[in-house]
Amino acid sequence: TGSSDPYCIVKIDNEAIIRTATVWKTLSPFWGEEYEVQLQPTFHSISIYVMDEDALSRDDVIGKVCITRDMLAEHPKGYSGWMSLSEVDPDEEVQGEIHLRVEVLGSQGSRRLLRCTVLEAR
Repeated sequence: TGSSDPYCIVKIDNEAIIRTATVWKTLSPFWGEEYEVQLQPTFHSISIYVMDEDALSRDDVIGKVCITRDMLAEHPKGYSGWMSLSEVDPDEEVQGEIHLRVEVLGSQGSRRLLRCTVLEAR
């Protein structure tokens, strides 16, 4: 139909911790959702998967972005901007990008607090 029903899943080290709302029938969804989560001191990466909800079969993966521990270290004040989606399945072509804001806030003991804002996609 030329549109999708996108939502995002945020994973820390491959463990799903956040699922955004689904935005129905669009190729330019706006979420504006903000989350704060505890980061384990040993975490390696944060992955954001953009999914297409499908009522009749398994949801499709549109693409993903990955933010590594090293990338966060390079941006001590956080990162904000558009990131291109990459493929999850090497046989699938991916087009699109997602607008994110990621900040590592103060520590609580040995854990750090991550604020992740999933803004929009196109």
